[in-house]
Amino acid sequence: MKLYKTAKGILLQFKEEYYVLQQEWDKLINRDNLYACLLGEYLNGKKITSAEAAEWQRELLPPIGSQEVWAAGVTYLRSRDARMEESKDTGGADCYSRVYEAERPELFFKALPHRVVGHEQTVFIRKDSTWNVPEPELALYINAAGVIQGYTIGNDMSSRSIEGENPLYLPQAKVYEKSAGLGPCLYVPEQPISAETGIYMTIHRNEVKMYEGSTTVSRMKRMLPELVAYLYKECDFEPGCFLMTGTCLVPPTDFTLQPNDRVTISIDGIGTMVNRVDVKEN
Repeated sequence: MKLYKTAKGILLQFKEEYYVLQQEWDKLINRDNLYACLLGEYLNGKKITSAEAAEWQRELLPPIGSQEVWAAGVTYLRSRDARMEESKDTGGADCYSRVYEAERPELFFKALPHRVVGHEQTVFIRKDSTWNVPEPELALYINAAGVIQGYTIGNDMSSRSIEGENPLYLPQAKVYEKSAGLGPCLYVPEQPISAETGIYMTIHRNEVKMYEGSTTVSRMKRMLPELVAYLYKECDFEPGCFLMTGTCLVPPTDFTLQPNDRVTISIDGIGTMVNRVDVKEN
């Protein structure tokens, strides 16, 4: 089933039926066995028609309340190679190879909720970066107990020229206004998501396709529970947490995003999130 956070409230989609839930977002999702809770308690919500649901979905918000967003890096071989390439001239390439092979994963803070955008909303690129890319990622919602309860699409915007200057610049390359996208919904399946789940991204500029790529979750070197275990090892997340799990889709080195580009990311079972690109006004 899918939970949509909208300007009108929370919408639950179960198969082809839609229900309006009168709940506070954080309390709704931060449960043990969220699927069973939704099935057992909230299908008694107000049922609406598909046409009414479409009206609700005209103004989708990112499916996040007060949760922090974290991210994992270098979880795919292609990501390792891209990071080594971007930092080879500054002597930082070796650290990415070491992270890929290490027992401990790379985990970093990505965004507070007010810096997260949703479907059909605008992501920013940094004006002080010359090489900017989106990173399409499977994002996990993990409850306060450290258990994966749902999934969404993540867009981990990255300033590769800044990160390439020095790995210590990672926070500036990753954390800024509207640097993270989540959406279009929180997908809550009965069983964990399949390793063969497909991830797809296209980038259009003036309706011309500039990039297209696809991968599967199975190409990730790390296991999802492994990433969660390290994140929760010394951190508590009272309302739960979102974790982007890394990307394998990296545009070529001669490509950088420009204002008005359109980034489309789809993940099997979850749906599609579209973000327009812009820069922050001074």
